[in-house]
Amino acid sequence: MSHGHPSTTKQPSRNRASTAPPTDNGYRLVDGVAEAQSLARVAAVAPLPLLMLSAPWLLVLLALVLAGYFTLELRRRRELVARACHELRGPLTAAHLALHASARHGEAPPPRLAAIESELTRAAVALDDLAAARRGRRAPDRDEAVDVGDLLAYQALTWRMVATVFGSRLELVEPGRGAIVRGDRVRLAQAVGNLVANALEHGEGRVELLARANGDRVRIEVADEGPGLPAPVRDLTRRPRGRRGRGLAIAADIADRHGGRLVAAPSARGARLALELPAWRGGA
Repeated sequence: MSHGHPSTTKQPSRNRASTAPPTDNGYRLVDGVAEAQSLARVAAVAPLPLLMLSAPWLLVLLALVLAGYFTLELRRRRELVARACHELRGPLTAAHLALHASARHGEAPPPRLAAIESELTRAAVALDDLAAARRGRRAPDRDEAVDVGDLLAYQALTWRMVATVFGSRLELVEPGRGAIVRGDRVRLAQAVGNLVANALEHGEGRVELLARANGDRVRIEVADEGPGLPAPVRDLTRRPRGRRGRGLAIAADIADRHGGRLVAAPSARGARLALELPAWRGGA
């Protein structure tokens, strides 16, 4: 029988690393694999919260896809506009050359041919505007002295044949001398042409085209004998709708760029619209 101390054989200690994560200076060290597995188990049980966490990234991805689609669509439409401009410019150039060839060498073309050429030039400027619109711009305006009487004479030649189609007649009241403005002749022809077209299409009877020089202003008027304007000019140009509204908006914009304005004048019958422009005195 032994009287020694009882056996103190040390039992092997269990590995506690699996229950207590290691620490470094008091901070818990995170096992990335274990955390990922934990998140996966949570997602398997409740996938909706995880989907909500990823929703912002899905929205960003969707926005990028839509932006790419609209960029490609915009490029496609710009190319279609460019091709249309290219195809229209050819016939316009050919028509210009044909008009010049029909006139005798060294002589001015007859008035009717000159009026047609003026309208072709107006169409070419509109085409330049269309091409520049792809870049959010407009073709630049020219700066020259414009004889308003000469401008209205060409407009009368152009629109008299059209007036008969609408059952109307166009009368030109010759302006007095000194009706000169400074600006772009083709743009001013655009403005007057839109006013005459509106009078023929929406008015009736006699359409009168005239100009007056009064001090430092030149006033171009287009009057008809129709039912009149459906709303004030300011409302029609601010919210253009249909052919009439857009034509008036174009005329008003051209007048504004020339330092003038488009107004409605008093009329006993029908509509009377006027372009008021600064007169030009030859630099005086």
